[in-house]
Amino acid sequence: MRVPSQDVTVVALLADPDAPTEIAQRMARMLPDRLADRSGQGRRFDVEVVSEPFTAGTEDLSTLTRRLMDRREGNWDIVVALTDLPLHSHGRKLVVDLSHEHGLALLSLPALGGFRLQTRARQAVEEAVLSLAGPQATGSEGTPGGQPLRGPFVGRLAPIRPGQVGEDEIADLRYVVSGPRGYLKVLGGMVRANRPWRLVPGLSKALAAALATGAVATVNSTIWTLATSLSTPRLVIAMVGSVALMIGWLIVDAKLWHRTDEVSPEARKRAALYNASTVMTVGIGVVVCYAGLVVINLVWALFILNDRLFASTTRTPLHATEYWTLSWFVASVATVGGALGSGLESDEAIRAAAYSKREQERRSALEDDHRD
Repeated sequence: MRVPSQDVTVVALLADPDAPTEIAQRMARMLPDRLADRSGQGRRFDVEVVSEPFTAGTEDLSTLTRRLMDRREGNWDIVVALTDLPLHSHGRKLVVDLSHEHGLALLSLPALGGFRLQTRARQAVEEAVLSLAGPQATGSEGTPGGQPLRGPFVGRLAPIRPGQVGEDEIADLRYVVSGPRGYLKVLGGMVRANRPWRLVPGLSKALAAALATGAVATVNSTIWTLATSLSTPRLVIAMVGSVALMIGWLIVDAKLWHRTDEVSPEARKRAALYNASTVMTVGIGVVVCYAGLVVINLVWALFILNDRLFASTTRTPLHATEYWTLSWFVASVATVGGALGSGLESDEAIRAAAYSKREQERRSALEDDHRD
């Protein structure tokens, strides 16, 4: 690592485009002061943010580390790279790789989980920078990387633990997550990176079909009769069935299911993780869409329905319960209409709505490999 000059340590946050860049830009405003307060000894820190797709075309740790070494500029003392792709090492999910000799850190954001990501990412970057800037990074106290990251990194970000580092690897310190809790943390982080709330506005044709179906169904007397005659368990079944149909249709029609030609257990586990994140991402988006349809249908029903006509048709007075039941059932019908409408969307539009930019590029690269 380059020796800092005049007690100023220049830290570069090299971030993948989209969410990692946004996270890096937000934390860069407070990092210099926080790092200076925690490091002591009158040291100052300058933080630069560089948005660059350094993970394009590969998930191999050695390749990524070499790219970081080639990319670093002469005035950078420490480089911390942030990506929203899940990375793996020796069958474990990677959190962070550090090379004290070269002043490099590689942070995989999904391993930090899906909640409080900005805070957790800032904590992880702080601990990584302080570790790389400490005495162990310059060789004055033992071997590089001989001192683990500070307590808060492991304590606050549990279940993170030290991971295995090969002798031929550039990294000298590694932290990973494992076990069911670690799996759920990575899965939540992957879903968070995909930002599933973007699915609803991203599927304009499907949403238009659902709204049109709901508007027509709300004024249909047959739907009135069905809604008032269905019990709560049947309404729940209709809701679950319509949501499941929409999720399945989107995944199958847009070819979102990840398949691997590799037969190794690690490759299969990785494919299962990607598919689980796909189901959760699309599922959350569809549930948000369903809830929105319920509200819109309720407002539409309050505006358009005539209580006397409804009562004469269904032999049931139109009260709050009937409004709610009708809106609930119509949302299920409209969701099925939305599933059919999603067939009008292009695969690219659905993928853009369901995945982060990094994940889209990763899947496009896999498709190109299969064609070759």
